[in-house]
Amino acid sequence: MADYKFTTSGGEEIPIIINTRRGLRNITLRPKIDGVHRIEISKPWLATEASALRFVEQKRRWLEGIFARSPVKQKLKDGDSFDFLGRRVVISRMPSLRITRLEIRDDGTGVLFVGGDDKLFENRIRVFVKNELLKEIKKLVRQTPREFWPSRISLRDTTSRWGSCSSTGTISFSWRLAFAPFDVMRYVVMHELSHRKHMDHSPEFWAQVRELYGFGVERAKIWLAKNGASLHRYL
Repeated sequence: MADYKFTTSGGEEIPIIINTRRGLRNITLRPKIDGVHRIEISKPWLATEASALRFVEQKRRWLEGIFARSPVKQKLKDGDSFDFLGRRVVISRMPSLRITRLEIRDDGTGVLFVGGDDKLFENRIRVFVKNELLKEIKKLVRQTPREFWPSRISLRDTTSRWGSCSSTGTISFSWRLAFAPFDVMRYVVMHELSHRKHMDHSPEFWAQVRELYGFGVERAKIWLAKNGASLHRYL
């Protein structure tokens, strides 16, 4: 149940959910656009809810931008198509099928056969998409020198960033990169791998990104900036 509401300039009332966590040092907030808009706040034990709400207001412009750009969710159904790892894929519903599978046509497009009952239809697609993306990311990582390899790779459903690299060597990616053009997804992978050497965005860092990615870094960055929000319209 929402504790408070965040009202946008357009009049949308977005629930604010505040959680208190022991050991937390700072207030953090996460805007969620997965189906129902909401703002989740985590605050330290000693921080007041009033201070958390003031923090939300300080981030109003950023939050408004995220919610304004977030697309209306499109429910996937039999016969729908979507972009997946650089190719157009059509969904084919097969209730008796036990394993979701992708078949590639001669023209490069694909057919995703999805089984199971209706309640699990979109979840089966989501699981398949995540698993295949993780495989592709691992292939890309193995194509780079071993010094760039992360200690662990994880997938998340983030709204504010497409990837992150921790000081311990763990790299996380938004699983929604599966809906981006392949080279855009590859750019994010090379971006995060470059943080294994440079934990900043210095000229040396960008030189490393260009070395790993090759020609077209700026084009991939521009595509993601313009079209990134659209990757959240499914599932």
